[in-house]
Amino acid sequence: MNASVMTDTTQYLTCKLGEESFAIDISKVREVLDFTTVTHVPRMPEFMSGVINLRGAVVPVVDLRLKLGMPKTALTVNTCVIITEVTVDHETTVLGAITDSVQEVIELDGEQVEAAPRIGTRLKADFIAGMGKHNNGFVIVLDLDKVFSADELAQVCNENSSFGKSVCGNN
Repeated sequence: MNASVMTDTTQYLTCKLGEESFAIDISKVREVLDFTTVTHVPRMPEFMSGVINLRGAVVPVVDLRLKLGMPKTALTVNTCVIITEVTVDHETTVLGAITDSVQEVIELDGEQVEAAPRIGTRLKADFIAGMGKHNNGFVIVLDLDKVFSADELAQVCNENSSFGKSVCGNN
């Protein structure tokens, strides 16, 4: 998604990570769950919290704060798991993303979303689809497909054989 070519209104689910508000395209969101017990899996990347049982399916869960270089999520009554679909290299993977809280569904049109700021060549910020103007502030619009690399998703799916094709492959 390129913010400069966004012309239609798009709905986003907003969530908090620390003091910052983030937005995820609603088309990438399957559902939102209250935080539940996560089974830790050995040899996973630090951002990988483990797996949950979602109606009989094994779903990998990541701490979105860790993935974005923030401190680990402190669990509270507001902590949620956003079940998302991430597509990298034509492979769709169902992932749970732990967030501090989920706020609301908002609509942003193309004029309300500016291109991601250029932070220089040393910092990689291509996972930011844009900066949405909302309630006299900004919400960081994430491109979930760019938050994870193909190698990271392959590691999450391949390190543990319990991840089936229905979770870590084409659905």
